[in-house]
Amino acid sequence: MQDAQTIKLIRRKYRVLRVEMDERGRRQWAAVEAQEMGWGGITTVANATGLSRTTITAGLWELGLPARQRSVEAARVRRTGGGRRPLTETDPGLMVALEALIEPATRGAPESPLRWTCKSTRRLADELTRGHHPVSVNTVAALLHQAGYRLQANRKTREGAAHPDRNAQFEHINTSVRSFHDRSQPAISVDAKKKELVGDFKNAGRAWHPCGEPEDVRVHDFLDKTLGKAIPYGVYDIFNNQGWVSVGIDHDTAQFAVNSIRTWWKKMGRRRFPQAKQLLITADGGGSNSHRSRLWKVSLQKLADELGLKLVVCHFPPGTSKWNKIEHRLFSFITQNWRARPLVSHQTVVNLIAAATTKTGLIVKAALDTHTYETGVKVTDEELIKLKLAPHSFHGEWNYTLSPRRKS
Repeated sequence: MQDAQTIKLIRRKYRVLRVEMDERGRRQWAAVEAQEMGWGGITTVANATGLSRTTITAGLWELGLPARQRSVEAARVRRTGGGRRPLTETDPGLMVALEALIEPATRGAPESPLRWTCKSTRRLADELTRGHHPVSVNTVAALLHQAGYRLQANRKTREGAAHPDRNAQFEHINTSVRSFHDRSQPAISVDAKKKELVGDFKNAGRAWHPCGEPEDVRVHDFLDKTLGKAIPYGVYDIFNNQGWVSVGIDHDTAQFAVNSIRTWWKKMGRRRFPQAKQLLITADGGGSNSHRSRLWKVSLQKLADELGLKLVVCHFPPGTSKWNKIEHRLFSFITQNWRARPLVSHQTVVNLIAAATTKTGLIVKAALDTHTYETGVKVTDEELIKLKLAPHSFHGEWNYTLSPRRKS
């Protein structure tokens, strides 16, 4: 592997000297640098300077000539502008033909100075050659770079139509969190993490193993009906940098989500907030904790009755789930902790989640939720009317409070 510092050093020297040297001087200087480096020197110098390996090899050949012959060669220097003409001059239609081939595949704004194509340089070279513009793969790549094209991956930037009150809802959530913090009342961020297949399946990322001995996993990612899947639902304590994750084995339903909050309160929350009278829950607007879900609200009402806490709920606007605190303060570190680790059992999932830590002192606890959760549960209008639910004045569909009902 080339030493990055060596490449930087050679590149720096070349940029200073190249304006002072003619063509022969450049290739012979590069040849001396390559000779001093020994094995792999030609490649390293070529990468650092942009000179071709052929040019550097020619310089080495010249350095090996007898002194008398070398002095004769030194008397000859190619005149300015000498050498083979660029293909764009000998074949004026080449660039037009190349643009015509890649234009249908060009992505992004036409006025952008940096464009890209998804067609390979080899295929473009073949099509140009068939169109009476003989050209090599390397020349096509060079022409594309000169024209401002680059190979680029997709970039997630489009979020769809933004709600006109999106920013106002963020401000409302922020104000609510600050109010709870000032009154020493708990505030949590909740969400379900991506479902994971349980078994010896490939997991993204890389981990240290003896060279040539990667961990073997299955070729195809088909659900193992015996092992099933893992459904992590997280609860993140915003003020204390602590998280709880219930790992479900059945379905991601509203009842499962609320039971995860219940378990967090019993295992972690009530010890941290013994004087709590209210609990702020920030959640996405969709999924098992959707603001449209009747079952979510009914399940929360039962939780409020059981715990004797007022549950204040604030949902994020549509298309803004990545701003949910739990995503980048808890779930991202769990993903890092189990990278390249096959999740061979549910207990492995639990252990890897609980082992996630950060330099800022993140504490995570996890447990398996073995309950079954029925899907398709219907909530009637009569059940909904019985809820002690008070919508807030600002977007009551996103922001509401569920108060405990008196026990009869």
